Amino acid sequence: MAILGIDLGTTNSLVSVFADGKPRLIPNVHGEMLTPSVVGVDDDGTMLVGRPARERLLTHPDRSVAAFKRFMGTAHVTRLGRTGFRPEELSAFVLRSLKADAEAHLGESVEEAIISVPAYFNVHQRKATMDAGHLAGLSVKRVVNEPTAAALAYGLGEAGEGKYLVFDLGGGTFDVSILDKYEGVMEVRATTGDTQLGGNDFTLAIEQHILAGHRLDAGRLSPGEAALLRRSAEALKLAMTAEQAATYAIALERGPLTGELTRETFERLCEGLLRRLRAPVERAIADSRLAPAELDAVILVGGATRMPMVRSLVARLFGRLPFVHVDPDTTVALGAAVQAGLVGRAAALEDVVMTDVCPHTLGIAVAPDRNSEQQHISPLIQRNAIVPISRSNSYSTLRDNQRAIKVEVYQGENLRPHDNVHVGTLEVPVPPGPAGRESVDVRFTYDINGALEVEVTVLSTNIRRREIFRNNAGLSQEDLETRFAALASIKLHPRERLENRTLIARAERLYAENLGEQREAVRDLLQRFEHEIAGDRLKDVEAVRAAFARALDAFEPRGLDW
Repeated sequence: MAILGIDLGTTNSLVSVFADGKPRLIPNVHGEMLTPSVVGVDDDGTMLVGRPARERLLTHPDRSVAAFKRFMGTAHVTRLGRTGFRPEELSAFVLRSLKADAEAHLGESVEEAIISVPAYFNVHQRKATMDAGHLAGLSVKRVVNEPTAAALAYGLGEAGEGKYLVFDLGGGTFDVSILDKYEGVMEVRATTGDTQLGGNDFTLAIEQHILAGHRLDAGRLSPGEAALLRRSAEALKLAMTAEQAATYAIALERGPLTGELTRETFERLCEGLLRRLRAPVERAIADSRLAPAELDAVILVGGATRMPMVRSLVARLFGRLPFVHVDPDTTVALGAAVQAGLVGRAAALEDVVMTDVCPHTLGIAVAPDRNSEQQHISPLIQRNAIVPISRSNSYSTLRDNQRAIKVEVYQGENLRPHDNVHVGTLEVPVPPGPAGRESVDVRFTYDINGALEVEVTVLSTNIRRREIFRNNAGLSQEDLETRFAALASIKLHPRERLENRTLIARAERLYAENLGEQREAVRDLLQRFEHEIAGDRLKDVEAVRAAFARALDAFEPRGLDW
């Protein structure tokens, strides 16, 4: 049985498999490799995933959602119609759709997967990703860091021995990893990033520029108008990749917004974002203990790296042009398939060894002495330590007659506990006595999936507490089973009718975007298409769909491939 490799992205997701000695992508029901990470509820209560859901972001903003990956690891709830969904549940619908595509393509059921995550995801976000897989009916064998997956794909097929920096800027997250390939070993030397920085932030900069230029308040836009503004800003961003200037016309209820955006203005708007890209690169270089000149290549991954200003920034930072021959949209998915091949012990990968690192420092809160009122972090596992890893340290009581030691676990790089991510708490009883007499041994064990096991042992009594920390805002095992049953009862839109539904949603969106004669023309095309596919005698539905799609192309704005 195949193990899937899945790139669960903020903007788009892909599924792949390792077969016949190499990784290969699996197309979705539309014959495309990229499935938009968008979920919506159709009028009959079925779930729409991918293109049809993305088309309805404009026409049904209260029943569609995108970019929910940024909420992974939190208790954030998104309401679609009357129902609220957590981020891992929305991700589960995407995974279910990818699983269905893979099963249709492979002709067999699949139950196991490798899922990629941003390298800088914390333990809560990684756990939520694995929960999403469980809710989708998949056994997640491993989560692999996205730049590590990209390095696997690149290192397996393209690279000789050497040191490589992977610059991964996706729709919602940014990661940097440095890889050292030697004698069949691909070792990650350092990884860092920013989970709240991606291509969507560049789109937002354009949105804010348009609003400011027309003296509009975003809070006064209707949901549909806000979605139309976002779509127009996305079209402008894509146009800036190939053009020096592009115009926009946004049909709001109060009147159309028209104007022009130049690449020079766009780059000025994004200066702060470019500065944020520099810091993780510099940290990764420092952590790897390499000089930039020692790198053999810089590899760009993620669709947002197509922006000229990003490529220019990388070229300035390293004094060379980045490597752009790999497809930035598909490399992570292909690498996830390679990882699936490693887990499945594929014969073609017998000589390949892959190591990864812990992206964040892990430690506990301690007081420097009994008179100190402020705590600081005592690190047990430093960032970029090779995983799996286990480290321990001893700590003593601070007060006379202290009856318990509370171990507060944190993840992050800051000295003060409150500036880091709180992972969880363990408490053990200790015999009362003078301060400093009782001690505990605290052991951290961090595995390849980013799960942290903490074990606290009282040295005098051998009392032991052990816990694998889960997301404080996440789902218990009981909750998982309950929600799995609930989600299983919610059906995805039937695959055999999905292409028709997608075209209808596209036409509805174009009707909302256009005015006057163009709007009437779109309406007439839609009515004709619905009439044709409703007939019992229709023989060539493919030809009818193709003709309808070509007719709709004339009403699409320039610069956007939707």
